[in-house]
Amino acid sequence: MARAQDGSPWWSGDWYFSLGAEAFVGPKFKGASRGDLQFAPLVSVGKQGSSPRFSSRNDSPSVALFDNGTVRAGIAGRFVPEQDGNTASELKGLKAVKWGAEIGGFVEAYPTDWLRGRAELRQGVRSHYGLVADLAVDAFTDIAPNLQLSGGPRATFASRDYFDTYYGVTTEEAAASGLSAYSPGGGIESVGVGGALTWQAMENLTASSFIEYKRLAGSAADSSLVTERGSPNQLTVGVSANYRFNFSTR
Repeated sequence: MARAQDGSPWWSGDWYFSLGAEAFVGPKFKGASRGDLQFAPLVSVGKQGSSPRFSSRNDSPSVALFDNGTVRAGIAGRFVPEQDGNTASELKGLKAVKWGAEIGGFVEAYPTDWLRGRAELRQGVRSHYGLVADLAVDAFTDIAPNLQLSGGPRATFASRDYFDTYYGVTTEEAAASGLSAYSPGGGIESVGVGGALTWQAMENLTASSFIEYKRLAGSAADSSLVTERGSPNQLTVGVSANYRFNFSTR
């Protein structure tokens, strides 16, 4: 991992930095029953390969430390926004979730030239102190020049600390919010499916439209926040644009 096959350090070579933004209608908090218009930045960094790598909006910003063309692995992380009664009225009376991060790693594999599987494992920092695992499989194909269709199944698992932060309701919070007290366990959070239509507008500029649906399961679906004020059905629809900057560290 420290050195490439030619003996050079792993950081030596041609890299890219992708910067963009997305606008979407989706849940304001985990388990929300309605969608709101939201905006978010998109950032990624990686090594350039012999052909463009497939990427999904669900991927955490990451850097590959190992890449043999079929398998990639490295570090990954994402920003976690704060969440409180100002985020949505349904959260009034519940303890605020601080802004923070999730830091960990990823592994992805390309068994064929039209299929990618990716797994991420991240540890919460400040916002929560649980472990979160995301699994996704995407098939992708060019349906026209510069136009790619992609999609596949997703699943998320997490530890009890994560569920306590987002789905737990203590007796004190129950008295302040009017929700029933609830103490969750760990396990599966959701299963779902997503798809995207991506247009290569220019050599370094891409634009996408996307749709993601997930169904909360396990302790997430049983939470009083979801059963009394929310919904297990989570739908997100939106558009995004990215510009890619190429650079070299040789």
